[in-house]
Amino acid sequence: MSLKRGGPPPVATSGSGVMTTSLDQQKIPTVTAGCGENEKPKGGKGGQSKFIRSDMADVPVQQAAGSTLPLVISRKKGDDSEDGNYNPFEHRKVEHPTSDLETFVHLLKGSLGSGILAMPMAFSHAGLWFGLVATFAVGTLCTYCVHILVKCAHILCRRRKIPMMGFADVAEQAFLDGPPALNRWSRFIRFMVNTFLVIDLLGCCCIYLVFVANNVEQVVRVYMETVLGIRVWIMIVSAPLIFMCLIRNLKFLTPFSMLANILMFVGIVITFIYMFSDLPAPVERPGIVSVTEWPLFFGTVIFALEGIGVVMSLENDMKNPSHFIGCPSVLNFGMGLVIALYTLVGFFGFLKYGPATEASITLNLPLDDKLAQSVKLMIAIAIFFTFTLQFYVPVTILWKGLEHKIRPEKQNICEYGLRVFLVLLCCGIAVALPNLGPFISLIGAVCLSTLGMIVPATIELAVYHEDPGYGRFNWRLWKNSGLILFGVVGFVAGTYVSIIEFHTEFSNGH
Repeated sequence: MSLKRGGPPPVATSGSGVMTTSLDQQKIPTVTAGCGENEKPKGGKGGQSKFIRSDMADVPVQQAAGSTLPLVISRKKGDDSEDGNYNPFEHRKVEHPTSDLETFVHLLKGSLGSGILAMPMAFSHAGLWFGLVATFAVGTLCTYCVHILVKCAHILCRRRKIPMMGFADVAEQAFLDGPPALNRWSRFIRFMVNTFLVIDLLGCCCIYLVFVANNVEQVVRVYMETVLGIRVWIMIVSAPLIFMCLIRNLKFLTPFSMLANILMFVGIVITFIYMFSDLPAPVERPGIVSVTEWPLFFGTVIFALEGIGVVMSLENDMKNPSHFIGCPSVLNFGMGLVIALYTLVGFFGFLKYGPATEASITLNLPLDDKLAQSVKLMIAIAIFFTFTLQFYVPVTILWKGLEHKIRPEKQNICEYGLRVFLVLLCCGIAVALPNLGPFISLIGAVCLSTLGMIVPATIELAVYHEDPGYGRFNWRLWKNSGLILFGVVGFVAGTYVSIIEFHTEFSNGH
């Protein structure tokens, strides 16, 4: 996927929130054009109209957790207005809109990342047959939540007469359109979405450090008499990343992105060859394991499958946005293929290695095999370069929130200081928690259960509150309440079990 010209793209921040004002007030905040002077905006409560900031349609650079490609999406240019029935798709101005096929390819690239290598480990915490069924179920649920988010974004765009919204924009405006009790929380939900995106992406960076260090350590150990601990390797790997992450223009990272994708593709293909050779009979593996291990499974699968942070960017850049959701649709075809591939790798990876399954399938490859060693190094290098791309998003979000508080003459040095600090922070967390399995589950449980299930369900409840309502027998209310409950249970159980795993690790002196 080529990067847009003209420097780094804009990133959504938790800056000034959406403002509300009465129609008879003299000072009206800047709004996106499209709502006529004599037209009563929809969604007002008690004579209150809700306006949109002029930068509401900012589209952040976003990545799915575990993605190996940055998604650099253009933003709208200028303001658009239309009387009558407003169609946001007709008012979008995108420099290079993507076709359905291109969007399908980008969706695959954004979803098929390092998370696929953890799927066999996820199956080890579920069982062969339960993991097979549960992966399809969780994947379908994640896809449905994406449908909810995009559909609500379309509704809000039509109500507010703006062409496009980012994830945080949708959440903020949904709370302003919802029950009056939610209006005051609109700034908070925007802040929360951006905060969880930052935590998720920095968590992915920590996982990348552990992943690279583990694979390099395995290869080097074969040829070195002196054995260095995994924590030492994490610090060694972090040292060059400090300098690479000082690069502020994504354009200079493009060659590394291309190299990372080539190495990742070749490495995974060779891994499949090892994985499918000499498979044992399925009866040799447990069909289902203890329920106490399930939270680790769900946390890992959600981490691997959840791409909700990327979908709004993809949909906003499409030539035919109405083709993104529906049946059939780009999202259904793309996520269907992603779920099938993840299930395939998880099922046969666990079938191949059983109880010996590692947190990343590459760690199960034979140590003394030259080809297997090359695979470990290829994927390690790919993930190493991906770190800088994944790192770009959270540092930009954070810097946008700090930039206005710093004097212009000190902004450059402060931004570089922030970048160095965040790399060192990721290194410190990775050194403290070098167990890859619980780390992946923790990120999936904390961040992606929230962003992928709880937030979309809450958004739909807010958007449908007044018009068109919750349906016969309040079925939307019950459905979304179930999704929120499932997300909360996954959040709490996954976090608790992951922390217990970390506690066990430290108790054993690892």
